[in-house]
Amino acid sequence: MAILHRATVTPTKTELVACWLDRQSWGGVGEVEVIGSYRFDDPEGAVGVEALIVSRGSSLFHVPMTYRGAALDGAEAHLIGTMDHSVLGKRWIYEAINDPVAVACFARALSGQQKQATLDLYDGDDLIARREPTVRIHRRVDAASAVGSLRLVQALDEVFHGGETLVATWRDGEAVVAAR
Repeated sequence: MAILHRATVTPTKTELVACWLDRQSWGGVGEVEVIGSYRFDDPEGAVGVEALIVSRGSSLFHVPMTYRGAALDGAEAHLIGTMDHSVLGKRWIYEAINDPVAVACFARALSGQQKQATLDLYDGDDLIARREPTVRIHRRVDAASAVGSLRLVQALDEVFHGGETLVATWRDGEAVVAAR
């Protein structure tokens, strides 16, 4: 279960993602709109693993990232940014593909050994709600294909055939978000 806190974050996730997309050659232009998200649980409970599905202009993007309470050694080039969280304090946000905790979560999900997290909202120590995820993921396997390296998809206009894939589904769409 992912523990969500009733909190204020500065800058917002949308602002961080917009700045990060601005730094990508393929990141498009225009306003960023968050369509939805899903999370995985870190078995150790220390790292937040979340992926956002966002639109920018006519493009859709998958932005998997991690939230950490301290900087990740050797990962400066993969820092999306930092935010101040009113409950947890300063958080370092990284590209998930370069964070070993997230890579392990996605690998387990592709192997059918990890499901997406349930979302429990807390106000202080009190559980106040269980939220339905805005994006659901499911595993798809083509047994005729060989298993390759883990790949987290960012631009959601790619087509995949074979192998193991994670497919994200939201109100108005569906796309492969991870493959191997």
